[in-house]
Amino acid sequence: MSDAFSAAGEEHSPHSALLGSEVVDFDAETATATMRFTVRREMCTWRGGVQGGLVAGYLDDVMGYAYVMSTEYEQAPLNLDLAMTMIRLVPEGATITGKGRVVKAGRKVVFLEGELFDEEGKILARATSTALPTPRPSPEQTGMPG
Repeated sequence: MSDAFSAAGEEHSPHSALLGSEVVDFDAETATATMRFTVRREMCTWRGGVQGGLVAGYLDDVMGYAYVMSTEYEQAPLNLDLAMTMIRLVPEGATITGKGRVVKAGRKVVFLEGELFDEEGKILARATSTALPTPRPSPEQTGMPG
């Protein structure tokens, strides 16, 4: 659990723990979350890079947390779609940075965007998502351990 989460009394979702997600920063004015991920071998294919669907997982996580934090942990997005472009291989062992933003949040729909960067700041992948705003479930509500 990152200091940002423990300071807010919030916990990672089980998927964020699997991804090795760490919240680095949240800019409330721009509704932008910055997260760090360390790429584990289990996420990679024989090419030595992260499998495409798992790249989407990193992007989904950072975009989702941008919305969650922008609502002070009251809401969570439920994806309707996620469009992703992979620009460079996300290599095994890399520490990557994700930036996720809330483009527009309304009562019925939320528009999100995100990007992943390598250690030198080169873009690796980008995504957009359209989602429904929903109340953020707690571990107690879902029956899942926190």
